Amino acid sequence: MSLPHQDPHYEALRARARKAGENMSKSFEDAQKAFKSGKKAQAKQLSDAGRKYQAEMKRLDAEASKWVHEQLNSGEKDGLDLHGLYVNEAVTRAEDEIRGARNRGQQELRLIVGRGSHSTNQMARIKPAVISLLSRKRLDYSTDPRNEGVIIVQL
Repeated sequence: MSLPHQDPHYEALRARARKAGENMSKSFEDAQKAFKSGKKAQAKQLSDAGRKYQAEMKRLDAEASKWVHEQLNSGEKDGLDLHGLYVNEAVTRAEDEIRGARNRGQQELRLIVGRGSHSTNQMARIKPAVISLLSRKRLDYSTDPRNEGVIIVQL
C-alpha cells in the first residue's frame, strides 16, 4: 500500500500546480520584458495570464493539501499527521489544530512531522518549522522518545 502523499492523484495535483507555477513565473518574466520594451498592452495581457496561473497553482496546491490531510487524518488517530504537506501548509494546519485542541480542552497534542525521509537530501523541513511555531507561541513540547518524527505539545 502506498502512502497518501505518494498516491498518483496527489502527485498529479502537485505536478499540475508546479506546471502552473512555472507558467506563472514565465508570464510575469515576459510581462516585465514587454513592459520595459514599451509594449504596455502585451505586458498587461501577460501579467493577467500570470495571475491566472498563480490562482490555478494555489487552487491545485490547496486541493492536494486538503486531500492528503483528509487521507492521513480520517478516523481515530493519535495526533495530527502532517506528512505530504508543504512546510507552510503544515505550519498552518498545526496552528489550526493547536487552537482546536485548546478549545476542546486537550492537555496534550501529538504532531506527526516525520523525520524528513521523503524530503530532499533526507533533511527534515516540517519538523524545524513546526518547532519554530511552537517556540513563537511559547508552548512546551518534546520529541516522542519512541519516535523522533512526533512532537508532543503540552497545551
